[in-house]
Amino acid sequence: MRKVKEKHNEKNRWYHPGGKLRELGPESLSDVELLAILISTGIKGKSAEKIAEEILSKFGSFKGMANQPLKKFLKIKGLGDVKIIRLAAAFEIARRIAVQVLEENEKK
Repeated sequence: MRKVKEKHNEKNRWYHPGGKLRELGPESLSDVELLAILISTGIKGKSAEKIAEEILSKFGSFKGMANQPLKKFLKIKGLGDVKIIRLAAAFEIARRIAVQVLEENEKK
């Protein structure tokens, strides 16, 4: 990943959120940046981050995205089957983690 140092404040700026995640950790990324990593690539004239912005604008949040029919995502230009399946898999992983945490807390 390429990064550029700004001369004025020596603050790092990344061209892709993956570099930012690697350098600063996942908690430093915005929801748009995290989603853009899952989307991976954009299309001509529309970056992965722009697609992520559109998704979050449409559904409001990650919670708003959860349990949506996959067909709703197909209406967003730049999302095809592979990207939608990747998002669905990430949400299923998150759901399973939540279930495991709840089960562990119930045992305490």
